[in-house]
Amino acid sequence: MSARSPVAAFKVGIKADVARPNDILPPLRERLRSAPVTMDAKNFMRMKAGRLKPEGRLDLHGMYQDEAYPELIAFILNAQAAGKRLVLVITGKGRLDDGWGPEGRGVLRRYVPQWLKLQPLAPAVLEVRPAHLKHGGDGAYYVYLRRRK
Repeated sequence: MSARSPVAAFKVGIKADVARPNDILPPLRERLRSAPVTMDAKNFMRMKAGRLKPEGRLDLHGMYQDEAYPELIAFILNAQAAGKRLVLVITGKGRLDDGWGPEGRGVLRRYVPQWLKLQPLAPAVLEVRPAHLKHGGDGAYYVYLRRRK
């Protein structure tokens, strides 16, 4: 008995299957912008245009992950307890392509949106979007908080 190959036989001239979706994720900024809106439309448009003023601000710029994560948790939970709705989390833009390990720099910029979707912050956060240019642009995020019950 001959063992069959799990890969289909290759023939010269066969066309590639172009209907296959690629598995590369779009950049984080595009994923955040294309996410469905969960807050009210009027406040969302005001926030997106930079006309909604953040009630609090946390600057994580220059911190390491192990310093920034507990700071973020404490800040978000305290802001929600104080009744704040919109806060600004500044991560900094990070440097691109300077050869610092497999991830490069800008780690907080990538991880903060993920952390905000995990426990214990997920129940407190309603919306996460990149900030308007006047509030930090690519180096900051608006975090719209749920009302505390």
